[in-house]
Amino acid sequence: MIGAIAGDIIGSAYEHSIMKQIDFNLFTEKSTFTDDSVMTVAVASVLLDGGSFVNNLQQWGRRYPNAGYGFNFFQWIHDDLPQPYNSWGNGSAMRVSPVGFAFNELQDVLVKAKESAEVSHNHPEGIKGAQATALAIFMGRNGFTKGQIKESIESNFGYDLGRKLEEIRKTYVFDVSCQGSVPESIIAFLESTDYESAIRLAVSLGGDSDTQACNAGGIAEAYYKEIPSVIISETRKILPNDLLGIVERFEKRWPSYRVV
Repeated sequence: MIGAIAGDIIGSAYEHSIMKQIDFNLFTEKSTFTDDSVMTVAVASVLLDGGSFVNNLQQWGRRYPNAGYGFNFFQWIHDDLPQPYNSWGNGSAMRVSPVGFAFNELQDVLVKAKESAEVSHNHPEGIKGAQATALAIFMGRNGFTKGQIKESIESNFGYDLGRKLEEIRKTYVFDVSCQGSVPESIIAFLESTDYESAIRLAVSLGGDSDTQACNAGGIAEAYYKEIPSVIISETRKILPNDLLGIVERFEKRWPSYRVV
């Protein structure tokens, strides 16, 4: 799942910057972890130690209250009786990558992705975004081809993955919806040649760059099974010890990549 978190950190410096190119510095003085990383760790903590998604998402969110949550989710984090609020936002997709790495049966992945989403993002599009991302990760780590991943996502979720980033990029704008950002993240992965290029392509859309790079990064980690050492080392430097501790425990239990 560190591929997703690294994508979040790399993309964080370019959110709202209308980045429309692939040639940029991966890490800058503005690079930081965001709510994407915190919530990814929260989901991972459930898979590692049990407990409910509600409690873990709230506990980690309250520990890092300034990580950049949307208004409604911030309210949800601090609610004494949190209820799902029919959100179709991409927050359900950006936190789901651990599910795609931790389960060995397709149906388990889809069920657990739904469970992780619907505690807050119970709109059909919110659930769909989480399931599509988790499915792409599951298929990537199990040796399916890009063509098979594309066909499965399209047939199961109705996303149009036949578009080209070159055309999408021309008119694409910031979009926090699952339906308006998750397909584009998956296309960035499909057009990539390795982990780093997937991140660069996702950021080059000029949209919700941290979340889209997070989504593409998780899928790319699963598929390529290699991440450059400089990306791993810089990501580890930026993460606080408690977040990094969950990442390291998750990697030990469900190894998914090698450093190159």
